[in-house]
Amino acid sequence: MLWSLPKGHIEMGETAEQTAIREVAEETGIRGGVLAALGRIDYWFVTDGRRVHKTVHHYLMRFLGGELSDDDLEVAEVAWVPIRELPARLAYADERRLAEVADELIDKLQSDGPAALPPLPPSSPRRRPQTHSRTRHADGPRKNGHGPGP
Repeated sequence: MLWSLPKGHIEMGETAEQTAIREVAEETGIRGGVLAALGRIDYWFVTDGRRVHKTVHHYLMRFLGGELSDDDLEVAEVAWVPIRELPARLAYADERRLAEVADELIDKLQSDGPAALPPLPPSSPRRRPQTHSRTRHADGPRKNGHGPGP
C-alpha cells in the first residue's frame, strides 16, 4: 500500500498553514492546529504534457477534534500511526525525513514545553490562481498515515 502525508494546493487568499489545516481536515476528518513547520518538499511532475513544479509545506499539528474518515475520494485509507512507526509506512524518502523531524520536535516539546518549538516562518496568502489541476502518481491514489497513535 502506498502511504503519503496529506497535501494539496494553496487556494487563493490562503496561507500555507491554512492549506495544511484544510487539507488534513478534508482528507482525514481531523481538525488540527499548526505547532511548527517541519519543512518543505519541492518536486516536478508531468501532467497533460506539461512539466509542473510543486512545493509542499509540511507542519507539525496538534489534534483539535474530529474523527478519522476516508470519505475524500482521493483517499483510500486513513490511520493513526505512532510517530516512530510512521517513516516505515511512508512511500517517499522526503516524507520519511519529515516524520523523523516531527519525532524530534515532539520529543523537544515533551521535555522542554512549547518554548522548544521553533517560530513559524512568515507565510503570506496566495495571490495567483493555480495553473494546473490536481494529479496523483501513476501507482495509485495517495494513502494517509499520520497522527498520534491510539
